[in-house]
Amino acid sequence: MSLRYGTWVVEHPLPLGIGERAVVGQSVALGATIATGTVVRGAVRVSCARRLGVLPEDLRRVLRVAPGALITRGSVLARTGRRFPRAVTAPFDGRLVHVSAEGDLWLAPVVDRWLVRSTMAGRVVRATDAAVTVEGNAWSVRAMAAYGPDAIGTLAIGVAGPDQELSPHGLDVRLQGRILVGGARMAPEAVTRAHACGIAGLVAGAVPAAGLRVVYGDDATATGGTTRLDRPTLLCLAGFGAGPLPTEVFDPLLAFARSPAAIHVGTARLFVFAPADAAAAGREAPAIRLAADFLGVRAQRDVPTAIEHARFASEYEGQALSSPDGPIPRANVLPFDAVR
Repeated sequence: MSLRYGTWVVEHPLPLGIGERAVVGQSVALGATIATGTVVRGAVRVSCARRLGVLPEDLRRVLRVAPGALITRGSVLARTGRRFPRAVTAPFDGRLVHVSAEGDLWLAPVVDRWLVRSTMAGRVVRATDAAVTVEGNAWSVRAMAAYGPDAIGTLAIGVAGPDQELSPHGLDVRLQGRILVGGARMAPEAVTRAHACGIAGLVAGAVPAAGLRVVYGDDATATGGTTRLDRPTLLCLAGFGAGPLPTEVFDPLLAFARSPAAIHVGTARLFVFAPADAAAAGREAPAIRLAADFLGVRAQRDVPTAIEHARFASEYEGQALSSPDGPIPRANVLPFDAVR
């Protein structure tokens, strides 16, 4: 089953420097902030125990802020005495990142702030400083690869049919905040223009591999992955090159237009938040096979016949499956939602 309604568990990894996060049992909406934090740079050591005249092991007793807390310039970090007090104050805005065994404080200036938004509407089932996991109900389709940060928006259809290519000329700021379904192929020009217009994310059957290198750099891999936040979000459903979407996948997406949606890059999934009866369930998408020109993938509509010994153009002999283009290696035919 390539597109189905069910209960999903989505994990959101958290960067370092967490400040606040959701707790277990908390209900979260789609796009709700589930964690916030800061990015700090080189820490500065501030002598504390020696200046206050206390032993290092007694420093925590006189501390006014806890390790990890945000501080402001001039705020009191530690204080002793009543009639003749001694105090250590913060020299700049930042975060108290560490208290050493020698009784020194390490302070780091804050250079940026981050937040993590939930790509699932539901309930928090696990929360640590490393990740927040949310469980909820939604329609979902597994893709081959995803690039960019997680995206949240309203689903929109950018092409008239599953075999059409998304043209960059039809993209403008009126589609800002949408997750756009782009059909069989998406050129790198369409990806960069969509990002410039504020489109939240793009979903396509396939994207040229060379175009991914242009947009994401030379470190882009076939498995996708997260990138910097100023990069576009792209979901490849079928493969690379050109990949017309099966009607069993494209038609339900038409019914989901204007529904809230999200792209979770970590699992390469598209989530659509629509009622369970919003589209026809149980439609099995056909398997996909590598095209004869090796420049994309195609739907394997006919039931293939197994061939135990086939000889290919490379003079390799092995197991194959029949296709309209002739026998192809069995490994080149996979279920649409198989992990690839």
